[in-house]
Amino acid sequence: MKLLPSWILLGALCLMAAAPARAESAPDELIRQMSVEIIDTVKADKAIQAGDVGRIIALVDTKVMPHVNFQRMTASAVGRNWRAATPEQQKRLQEEFKTLLVRSYAGALTQIKDQTVQLKPQRGDPAETEVVVRTEIKGRGEPVQLDYRLEKSGDGWKIYDVNVLGVWLVAQYRASFNQEIATGGIDGLIAKLAERNKSVPKS
Repeated sequence: MKLLPSWILLGALCLMAAAPARAESAPDELIRQMSVEIIDTVKADKAIQAGDVGRIIALVDTKVMPHVNFQRMTASAVGRNWRAATPEQQKRLQEEFKTLLVRSYAGALTQIKDQTVQLKPQRGDPAETEVVVRTEIKGRGEPVQLDYRLEKSGDGWKIYDVNVLGVWLVAQYRASFNQEIATGGIDGLIAKLAERNKSVPKS
């Protein structure tokens, strides 16, 4: 199963966390707040800087997941086969997909040094319930494009996809997931994800 380069999820894993979002916050302001807060958190946490996967998982569970529609993200990555999965299979897919993202890209968090985030002008109708917030990460080297797809739900805006340098996370994984499902079905994909997760170093 092909994995994205580690820098692809640098923003996806380290810039989606924040203090509890306020429903009235505009999506671009929410992203700005999240970006500043999570970068400051990582800079101050020596364990995360050292690649402590346990600390990173705790960060994801407590800070990231409340602000992400991870069911939609997983369903979109699985594609048309999601509806054919049982509730238990859907639960397992979400668990293994989250573990894959966290464990595979934990090392990307250690790269945060002097980065700053600049928001690009927001486009579209303010009344829209789905938007794309475009940002640029600046630090050493070339700036990195980092965009978010968000949806407006009953408790505020939630992220459901991330784009780095033109690569949308969901679309990138959908191709490999569909290939695994075509070969071994939903259970085959779950087994492949579980196998991949076991092979990724835990620290």
